[in-house]
Amino acid sequence: MAARVRISCINKADRFNPHKHITHIGGINVDKTRWKLTEEDAIEYIENGTYEFYVFAGGSSVNVIIATSIAGHKYLRTVADGEIPDNLLSLPECP
Repeated sequence: MAARVRISCINKADRFNPHKHITHIGGINVDKTRWKLTEEDAIEYIENGTYEFYVFAGGSSVNVIIATSIAGHKYLRTVADGEIPDNLLSLPECP
């Protein structure tokens, strides 16, 4: 069974360009230490069932899923919940 992990920050190739993809995701462990993964590693962990990721937005948790671009590139995004921009892209920058 996959461990459920909250994402609380991201890094993008160009923070102010909404069309640039996420390079890293991160969060805080129970012991208050920080964790950080590349987007590629996070995708691999989702695919092999190690982790399930989510963000907390608007008073509820929203699952993070793998999507595939028209060009065939895998990337992370939240399940559609009507929020624009995507809840994941709205997170603050990881240190």
